[in-house]
Formats: sequence, C-alpha cells, structure tokens
Amino acid sequence: MVKIIRALLPLIILAVCGWYGWWLLTHRPEMPTMETRSVLVTVEGITLKKTSYPVRVASQGAVQPRTRSTLLPEVAGMIVEVSPSFRPGGFFEKGEVLVKLDPVDYETAVTVAKASVALAKVTVAEEEAKAEQSLENWKTLGRQGAPSELVTRSPQVARAKADLAAAEARVVKAERDVQRTVIRAPYAGQVLEQAADVGQYVTPGSTLGRIFATDFVEIRLPLPERESQHLQLPEHYRDAQQPTVAAKVRLRTTAAGKPVVWEGRLVRVESALDAETRQTTAVAQIDNPFSKRADGAPPLKIGQFVEAEIEGEPLDDVFIIPRAAVRAGDEIILITAQNTLKRMNVEPVFGTEKQIVVSAKSAKAPKEGDVLCLTPIPFPADGARVNPVIDGVPASEKVANRKKPENKAAMLTPEAKPIP
Repeated sequence: MVKIIRALLPLIILAVCGWYGWWLLTHRPEMPTMETRSVLVTVEGITLKKTSYPVRVASQGAVQPRTRSTLLPEVAGMIVEVSPSFRPGGFFEKGEVLVKLDPVDYETAVTVAKASVALAKVTVAEEEAKAEQSLENWKTLGRQGAPSELVTRSPQVARAKADLAAAEARVVKAERDVQRTVIRAPYAGQVLEQAADVGQYVTPGSTLGRIFATDFVEIRLPLPERESQHLQLPEHYRDAQQPTVAAKVRLRTTAAGKPVVWEGRLVRVESALDAETRQTTAVAQIDNPFSKRADGAPPLKIGQFVEAEIEGEPLDDVFIIPRAAVRAGDEIILITAQNTLKRMNVEPVFGTEKQIVVSAKSAKAPKEGDVLCLTPIPFPADGARVNPVIDGVPASEKVANRKKPENKAAMLTPEAKPIP
C-alpha cells in the first residue's frame, strides 16, 4: 500500500499543479485600461491682415566734404602773417585772408617794371618822330611811288611798340605777383589741416594746408540691388531734364555718447558700379551740417561713419510677417480652422532684419484672415494638431464663445417677456 501511494503521489501533485495552472489561465483578472489624451503643443498665432508698409532701405557710409582743396602758393616768399582762422577746425568766409607772404621783392619788381614802361614809351615816341622825319625827307627828294618800310621806319616803330607792350605786361605780372602774396579763401569753409606757419619760406607748389567747403557734405551710400527698386533714385540723363524730387534720407550717428539724427536727401547716382560689391552707389547730401543745432549736438566730422535710412515708395496690400516666423527657404506655417498646421512657401518683396513683406497679390501668398504660427516648431508636419493661442486668445475660449447659447429672455423687451 505504501508503495502504491509513493507511486501515485507524484502523479497527483502534477495533476494538481496542472489543474491550478489551467485555473489561473482561465480565471486571470482583466488588466485595467486607461485612455490617454494626446498632448497638443500650444502655439501662438496672429491673424494676417492686409496693410501698407513704408519702405525704409538701410545703408551706411562716411561723411565727405562737397569740395576739398589744397592751398598752394603761386609765388615764393616767407610767411609773415597767418590768420587766426587758419588752424585745424577753424572756420573762414569766402575771400578771407588766410596767409600773407613777404611782398617786398614783388613790390620792387613792380617799380622796375613801371620804369621799363616809361623807357619803352620814350623809345616809341622817338621812333615815331624818326619815321615822320624820314617820310618828309623822302618826299623832299621828289621820289615817286609808295615809300618802302625802311623809309617809313615801320619795323622800328613796331619793335618799339612791342617792347612797350611787353613792359606793360611785366607791370601787370608784377602787380599780380604782389596780389598773390596774399592768399585768400576761395569759398566759405573749414581748415582740415595746416602745413605751414609764420617764418617758413615757401615756394610755388608747397603745401600750405587743406581746406573744405562747409555749405553741405555728402555721404556715399551703397544700395542693395533687390531693395533699390523701391527707391526714387535721382538718375541723371544726358538729354533729359534733371530730376527735382529725390528720396529723403535719415542719417544716424553717435556724438558724445548720444544718438544724433540728420535729415538729408539723395542728389545723384554715381555712373559706375562698385568694383568689389557690384552695387549701385547713391550720394546723399546734408545742408548746413556745421550750423548750431537746437539740441546742442556737435557738428558732423569729416570721415564720420553714419547709418542711413532711405525713404522709399510705400507698398500697398501686403502682409508683414515677423522674421522669427520664417523658416529656411522662405517657408511659413499657417494654422487652419481645424487647429492643424499647414506649411507654405512665400515670395518676399522686401525684408529687414526683423520683418519680411509679402504681397497679397502674389500667387505664393496667404489669404487675409489666415492665422500665422509664431512659435518655432523644429519639425512641423502638415495636418499636425496644435492648441493655438490666436491674437492672445486661446482657441478653446473662441469656440466656447461661439457655442454659448444666447439668453433670449434677456434680449426680450419687458412687454415681450413670457407670462410666468
């Protein structure tokens, strides 16, 4: 009996384990399930509206004088006097005496030249008298026909008159040399550099200094090819009347740590493209740049760097899109009415560092009322759902406002309210 139990016990244990395993498989508990809502990315959007855009083309350049001159003496001499205005930064008026040379030698030359004139006049009178006497003698001898030039002494008279004219010319030259010892300003301007001073001996061609005119200054402004089409450039033509209307220019610079703005205008376009950048260069002009300003700002300096903002023709019926909302390849992202994303390529007609401008008439342009996505999305996919905040209002609030039932009783007049 014991042997039978020992033989059957393992079989019974296996049977019980198999049954228990079958029971666990058939009576296993159901796993609890949960619904997980898809997490929607919250993005910010704005509604696109047609508007007008005032074009402002940015450029930069350096201040240059309208006229720059180098003072050179026409005669030699020692400098005996220098005007107080003839110092770097000094202002002077047209015709003002800047430098005086020692005129003694040239005044002496005038006296000598006048003496030569007097002597030449005596010689002319003598030759004319001799000519008259020679002609009378020829007639007394009863000669017939026309007398020769030797008889009338015409060559001698002509030579004497020529000597007189040369002497008079030497007087004029000597007097002019005296005048040239006084060097006057050819225009109203300012001294850029002084190269000579009192006591220095100078010769013709020596540099006395450099000056420039102060009635206005010029700034050369390179223009980008794509943006210059929106500007009213003062192009000059050989057989046409010169333009009278030019684009306005605002020029900004920093003086004594404070920003200063100058008003100017484009006056001409240079005839050649820049050899390095292949860009057109326009020239802006600022009138009276050295006059005292009401804000106390110091005057412009020659060579000073300025940033220019050129006023162009305004663009109508355009969309202004922030530069941060534009992806590579001029791609933007729109938010549809179903709160999904839609990618679109646009063709900008103008752009700055902060904005691009898209014409509403372009074939590749959004429509008025479309919602532009402002939030940068690394990998946007067409049709991806988002949770938009449009013009600062969440889309859920807009939907709730549209679905909110109207309070008809509140809209009825007291006479039209139902009787309780």
